[in-house]
Amino acid sequence: MTDALPLCPECSSEHAYEMGALLVCPMCGHEWSPSATESADETDAAGVVRDAVGNVLSDGDTVVVTTTIKVKGSPQGIKAGTKVRGIRLIDPVNGHDIDCKVDGFGAMLLKSSLVKKA
Repeated sequence: MTDALPLCPECSSEHAYEMGALLVCPMCGHEWSPSATESADETDAAGVVRDAVGNVLSDGDTVVVTTTIKVKGSPQGIKAGTKVRGIRLIDPVNGHDIDCKVDGFGAMLLKSSLVKKA
């Protein structure tokens, strides 16, 4: 098979398939454009931070948490849909590349893969 599809950028599954102009991973449900994969590899190496949907993030943006996040030492976590204003991008620390203040929790680090640009 000379026309092999690329691996899923989220879970590295080899079972991706084409659906219209997009590629879809049946393992994790991630959808992406084949041309975006090539250009994303080039720009991500230059330090561009992208959210869960693929939008480029910058300092001062407002983001929305996409999934409920468990917080160590807290009885409840950060619920999905929580808005976080005025983020600051930092060099990744254990995969966390956003420094912010979350209402009710205070200062914390978030992963860009768990938020989307508002």
